[in-house]
Amino acid sequence: MTVAYWIVAAVLAVFYLYSGGMKMIRSQEQLAPMMAWAGTTIPMTGVRAIGAVEVLGAIGLILPPLTGIAPGLALWAAIGFVVLQVLATGFHLSRGETKQIGLNIGLIVLSAFSVWLATVWI
Repeated sequence: MTVAYWIVAAVLAVFYLYSGGMKMIRSQEQLAPMMAWAGTTIPMTGVRAIGAVEVLGAIGLILPPLTGIAPGLALWAAIGFVVLQVLATGFHLSRGETKQIGLNIGLIVLSAFSVWLATVWI
């Protein structure tokens, strides 16, 4: 179970570090081709906040279990990703972007699996 956690956590961490880092660093014009909502529907401060949440969550999946300091935080980071993706799915559905929610659903499933696997730390 521990090996499975590390595999799933690594996949999620890489994804969210990349995604969150882009949201935190890139301009609205650079994000527009990938995320039409960035800066239009949601102001750039909100986009940057979402990016920060993603980066902090990725750190929360890896650092606490790795160091042994408050490893139960990994469970909360995984729960946070489930909530984040459920909200993102609702947001995309409200915009009529039904074809784009496949990634969100996949991330919900992977994050929910990591919640179950993270119970090894509590």
